[in-house]
Amino acid sequence: QVQLVESGGGLVQAGGSLRLSCEASGSIRSFNTMGWHRQAPGKGRELVATITESSRTNYADFVKGRFTISRDNAKNTVYLQMNSLKPEDTGVYYCNLDSVLYVSEGYYYRGSDYWGQGTQVTVSS
Repeated sequence: QVQLVESGGGLVQAGGSLRLSCEASGSIRSFNTMGWHRQAPGKGRELVATITESSRTNYADFVKGRFTISRDNAKNTVYLQMNSLKPEDTGVYYCNLDSVLYVSEGYYYRGSDYWGQGTQVTVSS
């Protein structure tokens, strides 16, 4: 009943910018923390940034000052503005939703730990 759909990835030169979007679809009434993770080739998935329902943000040290996470609760969407991109930022970026309250067939449900399909970001040197 709830799906995350990411968009905005692509190929960019070092120093460039990209903006990722992640929309949560479904009959959503509220959702709390959302975040972005990434996975580089041959490496494990790592946390990039999170944002709470009250828009409190947290960033990995390697993106502080370059990336900005934001959300639009009315659109059930979280964004990741990525500036000053480096080749080491290359990877698949995944959106994560921690917990959501949604309606299905007239009943309220709470689900947790949703992931998007991932969007590729490639930064060339």
